[in-house]
Parts: sequence; C-alpha cells; structure tokens
Amino acid sequence: MDLSVLLDNLPYLLWGNYPDGPLGGAALTVMLSAGSAVLSALLGLLFGVLLGVGSGIWHKLLTLVLGFFRAIPVLMLIFWTYFLLPIAFGIDVPGVLSVMLALSLVSAAYLSHAVAAGIAGIRAGQWEAGLSLGLPRLQVLRYIVLPQALQIMLPSFVNQWVTLVKDSSLAYIVGVGELSFVASQVNSRLMVYPAEIFLFVGVIYFLLCSALEQLAGWAGRHWQPAAIAARRVRVAHRRVMTSGKNVEHTEQLAGTLDSSTLPSS
Repeated sequence: MDLSVLLDNLPYLLWGNYPDGPLGGAALTVMLSAGSAVLSALLGLLFGVLLGVGSGIWHKLLTLVLGFFRAIPVLMLIFWTYFLLPIAFGIDVPGVLSVMLALSLVSAAYLSHAVAAGIAGIRAGQWEAGLSLGLPRLQVLRYIVLPQALQIMLPSFVNQWVTLVKDSSLAYIVGVGELSFVASQVNSRLMVYPAEIFLFVGVIYFLLCSALEQLAGWAGRHWQPAAIAARRVRVAHRRVMTSGKNVEHTEQLAGTLDSSTLPSS
C-alpha cells in the first residue's frame, strides 16, 4: 500500500481547489452536513410540534406530506431540487444549495416524528401542572414539555445526523465537489490506487460521524436535569460566597474608618 499518493493529493481531498477555486473535499462535506443538520433540526422541531399537538385536517395533511418525504429516495429529491426549482421559480439554484435543501427536507421529515414521539412521551400530568399554574399552552410546551422531551429525542437526532453525513456523498450526482466526488476524480486520474484513496475517504467519514456522536453525548450529559441543577447550585454557592466576602470586607472597612475618626488621647 503506497500512502505517498495520499500525501500528494491530501490538500485536494481535504478542501478541494480552495483558495484558488471553490471549496471542496472534506471541508465541503462538513459544510453540507452542518448546514443541513441545522436546517433539518429547525424544520423537524417545527413540524414535530405541529404533529405532536395538532389535530384535524391540517394534522392529517402534514402527516401525508412528511410521509411523502420519508418515502422518496434522497437521490430523487436531489434531482428534483436541482432541476425543477430553476424551472418552477426561474432562478439558478447552486448545486450546494439544492443538495442542502434536499437533505434538510428528508431529515426534517424523520426528525418530525422523533419530536412528536418525544412530546407524546411526556406524561399528561406535566401539561396539567403547567396549565393549572395559569401558563398558556405554548409556554407549557416551551418551558416544561420540550426541555424534557429533548432528552428523549436526542438519540434519534444523532442517528439521523450521522445518516445525513453519509448521505452528503450523494451530492456527486449533480457535480458538487464534496469528499466522495474529489476522491473519485483523484482515483480516475491515478487509476492504480483505489484502495488507498477510498480507505482514506472511509476514515474521514468515520472521524466525522464519531466526532458528531461524541459531541451529542457531551451535549446530552451537559443538559441533563441533574447536571443543570448541579450547575445552578454551584452558581448560587459562588454568589453566596462572593456576597459574604463583600459583607466581611465592608465591615472591616467600616471598622477601619471608625478607628481612624476616634480622637487621639
């Protein structure tokens, strides 16, 4: 196995032709994945809340639309967004944007059901307790239900985002120069080192997915109710200690001033 081929083509595999040309390679894969993850989380949260608390004809229509996006292949949706959006709106949609939109819609459809399941997993007593305090239903959802439901949703979010990182490799079909695309270009140019090149690509995807999993695990531990309560206790303790020191310093200063104003004998 000749690893020198990787060293010779490492900059192109990592960031493409940047800064002399467009960004590509692993850097573009990270950008695609991060942008799609943020957009899919926002859309998934919005649609999931509507799916979890809604009812009637609009609820059924939303369920049908989300089911449609879950059913169609990601590759087909990338084709639709890349070729049909310019025809429908008369604008030129960049390949990166079309891929990001397609990945976000598919991921949001899956995350919506995860959010709805998380909301359904919170006991009805939580809703009743918030409403009995006079809180509007929206505030009960925001301050009581969602913070608890997020703990239930997090594993599903992580799984979907890991899938999203891997699905970003489908961007090659519309000529977006992400990691798999530039690796195929390097392999076509050299012809004799496919094992080294695609092994390197697999390692990059593994590192990206592992880093995402570790980050999500840290976020889950950081935002657990027990961890939040412990941080609040530490903050309150520091405030008490600081105020106690300030009071002690003030008393010492007052004593010094009193002693300095006494008449000398």
